[in-house]
Amino acid sequence: MKILKTEFLIQKGSFALSSELETILEQVRNAIRSVTWPQGSDRFILYPVKMANGVVPIKKNCMCYLVREGWTIEYRMSIASRLKPGPIDAVKKLIDGRWFAVEWETGNISSSHRALNKMAVGLLDGKLAGGVLILPSREMYRYLTDRIGNYAEIEPYFPVWKNLSIRDGVLAVIEIEHDDLSLDVPPIIKGTDGRALR
Repeated sequence: MKILKTEFLIQKGSFALSSELETILEQVRNAIRSVTWPQGSDRFILYPVKMANGVVPIKKNCMCYLVREGWTIEYRMSIASRLKPGPIDAVKKLIDGRWFAVEWETGNISSSHRALNKMAVGLLDGKLAGGVLILPSREMYRYLTDRIGNYAEIEPYFPVWKNLSIRDGVLAVIEIEHDDLSLDVPPIIKGTDGRALR
């Protein structure tokens, strides 16, 4: 799988310049690059039919890689505010006791906003030192579950997070895309999430 770009919405303080952050970001990049399709392939080749592919199996491959690198998945963060967010897809504990979070979008665009807001609140509360949201490109979006969150759709809202008052922390969005398209590969199986197919 390809990484098209990494957009830093917040990049401040000593953590943003640390070697610890570089190590974490490299693990996240490697986790994304490790995602392949079909099984047994060394690339991510997508079946090019509109809305034909599920997204949950893609996320699972990435999470498996992070677990092998010592990350914890489905971590429920307690924060000082009244917000009671759902679990974070993957976290890693840092030397200073804070956490770094990774969210891989499998929901609609409102879910993308919630994911960034959840990590932003964690930064404001001092529970998180950083977080990354992974989103498909607009081109990749065409072939995934209907209305899945995507980079192009959330990009106009980036100024909201860029203007948060954070002294030490990182918040970023990574845009991903398939390596190739082919009608010769099977579509990615859709899982279920409530009544919606994912």
